[in-house]
Amino acid sequence: MSRSFANKRLAKELQKINNSLPPGIELVSAENFDEWTLDIRVLDDNPLYRGQIHRLKFKFGTTYPIEPPEVTFVNLPDRPIPIHPHIYSNGIICLDLLGQQGWSPVQNVESVCMSLQSMLTGNTKNERPPGDEEFVRGNRLRPKDIDFLYHDNTV
Repeated sequence: MSRSFANKRLAKELQKINNSLPPGIELVSAENFDEWTLDIRVLDDNPLYRGQIHRLKFKFGTTYPIEPPEVTFVNLPDRPIPIHPHIYSNGIICLDLLGQQGWSPVQNVESVCMSLQSMLTGNTKNERPPGDEEFVRGNRLRPKDIDFLYHDNTV
């Protein structure tokens, strides 16, 4: 798998994204095919996220779309990392879709953003994952190097 394959795929995705994105998703930056940033907001009236916009960073490897991008929330003064039982306070997301086992090459940037919107929309718990403080303090791994145990898909 070469970088050019990933770049061709990302060029097609970028063209589609530039033509239209679903409501609540906005492309902020895609200056190269290594890293993109997008903003998402929850469209329903979920009181946990009302009026909030959240920044996502996508990092693409040379094996994209065979392997998933690395997707994290970015903490900015006006774009907080959402409080959610599957989102650590450092922005790392525990979602099977973003792991090797749950990823499929038919997924793309848009579908990942929509999945994260949906995950936030359905959340009713204003809490971080169990062990958040210890995980964040001791974590030196990149999200793709973490073996999450996906046991709760109810939130």
